[in-house]
Amino acid sequence: AKMAAPMLQRGFVWSRTGIKVWAAAGKRSILSAAYVDSSKWEQRAKDKQNLAELAGLMDKTYERKLPVSSLTISRFIDNISSREQVDQAEYYLYKFRHSPNCFYLRDWSIHSWIRQCLKFGARDKALYTIQNKVQYGIFPDNFTFNILLDSFIKDGNYKDAMAMVTEITIQESFDEVSTQLLALYVMYNYLKTKPELTWEEERDLGASLLLTGLKQTNTVGFSSQLYGYALLGKVELHKGLRAVYHQMPLMWTPGYLNRALQVMENVASLPEDVKLCKEAVDVLEAVLKPVAVAETSQEEAEAAEEETPKQVQSEEMEKHRLPEYHEQFKDLYAKLQLLGKVDSSSLLALTTQLVEENQPKFEEEDLAKYEQKLKAWGQEWALLVEREKETREKAQQELEARKAAKASL
Repeated sequence: AKMAAPMLQRGFVWSRTGIKVWAAAGKRSILSAAYVDSSKWEQRAKDKQNLAELAGLMDKTYERKLPVSSLTISRFIDNISSREQVDQAEYYLYKFRHSPNCFYLRDWSIHSWIRQCLKFGARDKALYTIQNKVQYGIFPDNFTFNILLDSFIKDGNYKDAMAMVTEITIQESFDEVSTQLLALYVMYNYLKTKPELTWEEERDLGASLLLTGLKQTNTVGFSSQLYGYALLGKVELHKGLRAVYHQMPLMWTPGYLNRALQVMENVASLPEDVKLCKEAVDVLEAVLKPVAVAETSQEEAEAAEEETPKQVQSEEMEKHRLPEYHEQFKDLYAKLQLLGKVDSSSLLALTTQLVEENQPKFEEEDLAKYEQKLKAWGQEWALLVEREKETREKAQQELEARKAAKASL
């Protein structure tokens, strides 16, 4: 029992396969306390402000059709001290986004907004403003995405965590290993809940699995690519190619199921330790199985009308190629089995192991970058404050000069 205690405190248990996994019952965050700690952020230099006065200043500025500065909106967010004030800040973020200064919302203001949402129990607002990024200008960096993702993971809220991953995919923000691995961990936990997916959700999941999978060169990476291509191929087959790439950073060329088969072919020629999970292979097999042609719904008919004759032709070709794809699949599957390249472990177990192995390194790298960013943000903030002071002094001097000129008349 004494030996078990430290292990459970860290949130890990050993599965039957010998893979170290997080205890599901504990619902712990993946990222360390040091990673999500906000004390360094809270300790930075910031202006203490009265929010009611700031709000009044912004309202008057907008009434006079003048732009509000990025420093003003930054001060408002930094001085939030209640849940109600989060809602007020959301309003002013919207106003700022629809003003001439909209492109000057500072990266530290976006980070501060997410931190404040987490601090005051308004995580739903954080997600909402990210999903409506065009209306609010909220485009977080990887570190900010990570602390928000981890917060959803901690609560076992994989539905909203999946919505976050979709946003990261749309923004193409998988630059950091940490974000890639957290996203994969979220997706396989989400799939474990066996959600009833709409075709749009399948497309979003497929795109996210593919884009994160392409960043990895291991069993989880290639299996995720296969899984992603299979889901996207299914959408291409039943909804058409435009439904696949619309508002997603994906290729416009047909043949997603063919690309899935190419992944199988590639893995067959890779080193022994790279395999494909049976879980992903089964998903592709289910898509390739011949299905009865369903009646076309009104929605599908309307979507088809928007497509060019060339697109319709390519989709029909995909349907006709299904038997050929299925035969190719059977041959490749047999080849992979012969080579011992089909892994029966669950993708969630393998992803959990991958996160655990890489966590010390990616946390160290991310925290070092965050320290640098805090320093750069601090310098930029000080520069803006100085510039604001100079502008005010200059305006005051001009005002006094005008008054003096008027008095001498």
